[in-house]
Amino acid sequence: MSQRKTLLTARPALWLATAAVVGLGAAVAAYAGSPPFGDPKSVKYADALWKKMERADFVGDGAIKTVPYEGQHPHGAVLETLYGEVSVKGHTGELIVKRNYGGEGVTNAKVANNRAKYLGAVTVMFKRGSGYDPENNNWFWVKYKPDGSLATNPKGMKLAGRVAKGADKGCIACHSSQKDNDFQFNTTEFINK
Repeated sequence: MSQRKTLLTARPALWLATAAVVGLGAAVAAYAGSPPFGDPKSVKYADALWKKMERADFVGDGAIKTVPYEGQHPHGAVLETLYGEVSVKGHTGELIVKRNYGGEGVTNAKVANNRAKYLGAVTVMFKRGSGYDPENNNWFWVKYKPDGSLATNPKGMKLAGRVAKGADKGCIACHSSQKDNDFQFNTTEFINK
């Protein structure tokens, strides 16, 4: 038997380990090269999330109505916030839906009487599975237009995924001031018990 053939047959574990390391390195490099948000997988996931939220009446024509309250930048002058759970692609996660209202002369009462006229955006935090983004408690961030299509940043990137991860401004940057409260400015303890 030749020395080359012996090496190939005698050390299959070494070859498999080397192949695994090379494959893992390629996967890490592919992830490192992709943006943290706006990528095709995040966009597809955001579309699936919208459909699930629509079926559960968090968004859309039959959406659950709450009491509008005074909001703040960057969300809107008036807000409505809903908490719950939905299942997306086999994972059930915590959901926070914030309806962002604005426009000339907007008030809580005007929103309550005509939500569609003043709705500017729907911002969502959805808790994905362990390992999605452990550094940021596995939250998936999305900003939708009122019709369910994705909003974009000034560079045209769709706002879905790890929005503005590592940036000075944006979803994660702002909410990281509430890291000890699971990145939430409002607490949901009373709802989730």
